[in-house]
Amino acid sequence: MEIKKILVANRSEIAVRILRAAREMDIRTVAVYSEVDRFLPHVRMADEAYCLGDPDPSKSYLNINKIISIAKKCKADAIHPGYGFLSENFRFAKEVISQGLVFIGPEPENIRLMGDKLISKEMATKAGVPVIPGTNKSIKNLEEVFKKAEELGYPVLIKASAGGGGKGMRICYQKNELKDNIALAKSEAKNAFGSGEVFLEKYIEQPRHIEVQVLADYHGNVLHLYERDCSIQRRHQKLVEESPSPAVDDNLREKLTKSAIAITSACAYRGAGTVEFMVDRDSNYYFLEMNTRLQVEHPVTELITGIDLVKEQIGIAMGNKISRKQEDIRQKGHVIELRVYAEDPYNDFLPANGILEVYKTPKGPGIRVDDGYEEKLEVPVFYDALIAKLLAYGENRETALRILDRAIDEYQVGPIPTTLSFGKKLCNDALFRKGIYTTGYIDQKFKSKLKVKLDAGEARIVAALACMQYFNNQSIAENEDFQMGEDKNKQKSLWKQKRQ
Repeated sequence: MEIKKILVANRSEIAVRILRAAREMDIRTVAVYSEVDRFLPHVRMADEAYCLGDPDPSKSYLNINKIISIAKKCKADAIHPGYGFLSENFRFAKEVISQGLVFIGPEPENIRLMGDKLISKEMATKAGVPVIPGTNKSIKNLEEVFKKAEELGYPVLIKASAGGGGKGMRICYQKNELKDNIALAKSEAKNAFGSGEVFLEKYIEQPRHIEVQVLADYHGNVLHLYERDCSIQRRHQKLVEESPSPAVDDNLREKLTKSAIAITSACAYRGAGTVEFMVDRDSNYYFLEMNTRLQVEHPVTELITGIDLVKEQIGIAMGNKISRKQEDIRQKGHVIELRVYAEDPYNDFLPANGILEVYKTPKGPGIRVDDGYEEKLEVPVFYDALIAKLLAYGENRETALRILDRAIDEYQVGPIPTTLSFGKKLCNDALFRKGIYTTGYIDQKFKSKLKVKLDAGEARIVAALACMQYFNNQSIAENEDFQMGEDKNKQKSLWKQKRQ
């Protein structure tokens, strides 16, 4: 079927990314936004924009009924969920389809099956793919857990069955840590994903986190788009990604990509997805999970292969074949991506929300910046603190590193701290430059060095700027009569006033 209008059920940089792809495909677009996001670029970029109301995610970007109601009201044909929020909620996908709309993503059953880590591990095993040793059911009996942990050998990992992003995960190095960590993991998983189900796995120390991008259409075509190395993480969440991986040779790459295709085929998957693996010190690899959505780091694959993943998603949703064949896809050059978060690397990477009083992006050959903010806008406390993704592309890894280093120097963001300062240190670290790193890299090498504090004078300046901008924003908000999507010209006029 032909898609003529897409509602983007997301915000900030990923909403901008999808809107641009749709515009290039001559597809009309609809943005949604919470009250706190009213001035973000994605709102004015879309052909229509509708307010979801309260910034609380449960009342805005997670409000299934409101989003679908807006889609029907504006006569959209399809909904693209982006990543995060409702992107891996099979009930949302099912409801979108039941209302006669196209869900730009995998089938609801794909999301349901692969979103449960225990079910997905079972499917991987049946597909002949190695999995991490552990329990094959959720934890119910503490004594059974004690016994299984002894069999696996410490350390072990307690892990949420649903969701991802490092939530609902706890490492246990000895028996007396199990009980409390199980309770904590269950509580966190329940709050984050609505399910408190957790299971036990052998904890693989110092692994590489390698993932393979896949595409599958409704004509039986299943392709891989090579690997991304996502091992630089804090709190089990990715911070730097690159491709090709410095740790993957041609032999391992063939095994990983074949396994990714096997799992994708086994679950009759459709759309874009990512199969994630852990690789140990001896290059043994294990299936970790499958993300049934577009990944944050998808631009890495786009630069390395020349394939627009968002356009492929939309094309597949319309029933088209994937635009390339496997033999036509090649890795070319090297790409490194740094996620630019409003976080303080000098304070355990804690979120540091506030006003972007200064915001200027780098330019020049080999640089791509995917962002969703502009100068004078606020990074709010309600959502993920991602400001942008900074990508450097070169003919080889050394060139890409030099471009990234230069781009970080040119990137101007203030006064709130960001992960750019961490990226600068990483670019000039001898081990990282050699490609020698694991998922424990930040904890082991950088945290102790990064823990310094602003002096009293700097702290007062930052606090004063933030307070001034906050009260300025409050004053503006109180005097605005913001309409839903019906009056786009008024909305643009208000945005101009804000910028002035």
